[in-house]
Amino acid sequence: MKKKYLVLLGFALLGFNSLHAQNEEPPYVPETDQAVVKKLDEWQDWKFGMIMHWGPYSQWGVVESWSICPEDEGWTQRKPAGIPYYDYLKKYEALGKTFNPVHFNPEKWAKAAKDAGMKYLVFTTKHHDGFCMFDTKQTDYKITAADGAFSKNPRANLAKEVFQAFREEGIHAGAYFSKPDWHTEYYWWSYFPPKDRNPNYDLKKYPERWNQFKQYTYNQIEELMTGYGKLDILWLDGGWVRPLKQQTKESLSWSQTAPQDQDIDMGKIATMARSHQPGLIVVDRSVHGPYENYRTPEQQIPDKPLSYPWETCMTMGSSWSYVPDDKYKSVNVLIHNLVDIVAKGGNYLLNVAPGPDGELHNDAYTTMKHIGEWIHINGDAIYGTRAVAPYKDGKVCFTRKKDGSVYAIYLLDQNEKLPAVISFKGLTPVKGARLQVLGVNNKLVWKTTAAGVEVQIPASIRDKGFQHAIAIKIPAVEKL
Repeated sequence: MKKKYLVLLGFALLGFNSLHAQNEEPPYVPETDQAVVKKLDEWQDWKFGMIMHWGPYSQWGVVESWSICPEDEGWTQRKPAGIPYYDYLKKYEALGKTFNPVHFNPEKWAKAAKDAGMKYLVFTTKHHDGFCMFDTKQTDYKITAADGAFSKNPRANLAKEVFQAFREEGIHAGAYFSKPDWHTEYYWWSYFPPKDRNPNYDLKKYPERWNQFKQYTYNQIEELMTGYGKLDILWLDGGWVRPLKQQTKESLSWSQTAPQDQDIDMGKIATMARSHQPGLIVVDRSVHGPYENYRTPEQQIPDKPLSYPWETCMTMGSSWSYVPDDKYKSVNVLIHNLVDIVAKGGNYLLNVAPGPDGELHNDAYTTMKHIGEWIHINGDAIYGTRAVAPYKDGKVCFTRKKDGSVYAIYLLDQNEKLPAVISFKGLTPVKGARLQVLGVNNKLVWKTTAAGVEVQIPASIRDKGFQHAIAIKIPAVEKL
């Protein structure tokens, strides 16, 4: 039987690999709903957002969900090691009952995010383990379950409280939702042991069970779309849940079992969601097609601008979920990432993970505070901009406003002092253009040379102690 299975899997992989060999990444499918098109344009103006991974797993400081997945990958290892799988699973699922974030204060998070210059939020309503951070009626595996330690708290419906707190600060709300659900009997049926991240039963042999899963997913998303206020983004994770015809070489590489037709009818879900939330941006991550309104490179920044809307999602620390001793990226690195991403036409979605008590690391608050100090001065070079060639020249990145003005953003290394001259090529200010550094009223002296443009930075500006990056406003440039 094992040999037969391997042969069948080999044929399946061969067929799909041949199908996608010439085009590994299917083309971006532009949205046709004009309300969504308008919202996408607004979203591209926001530039900077926060994503929050949070759940009962924070009590152990382990990676979100993945330690219950029976795959032998670095991120799926059980801690402590050596615990038999079903013993571990039982203890892991019991975490939902002891999860008690007594210091939960979403207003504090929202204020810190606003001060950092973040314009939108993506909050984890449910990760792959199936634990719901909202008051779903579809399962008792949720934060509001009667036997849960936090259920009697008046703010027990965590997602609702978080969305409301952020909206009150003027921050747009988005719901992260995992398509796979490793707790429900409709995805991981307890009759069979799980084999990998995919359903552990034959969908063709048990179609009624898969239809129950589709309805379960539809119902939960509708709950979020109708009971949690205005939502701007539905951010769907778990891209291996997709129709068989949309599998790619990349998505097939995620599976250790034969690929199945995990079609959850995204068209039906998107239509329903937008009937409740007109203009809703739907992000069916990595499933390239009509329901991936923007793409989401994870933990990486593309080498060059992309021709479609996109967002880099990245951790502020080292982990998506809370770990007690997490090490945060420096403010310099984070600001440079932001500038690099925006210059290439993307958005930056930065992850912050609360701990089991509901509080963030002090380093997270400090980091956001310092980012905000820079954004307060330089935000005009970030928000509402689009990419403009040549995007970057050495240590200078470029952004363009819709009125045609351009910003040349010079990236300062850690502890670097501003140079007396900043040079760049690829863009030339119009004759007589008044250049100035954001945060300073001085008119800058500049000239064109055979090598490009040289901008003199007087000592009065260099002595102000600028850090991370400075933005030079160019009101107009010559046509390329």
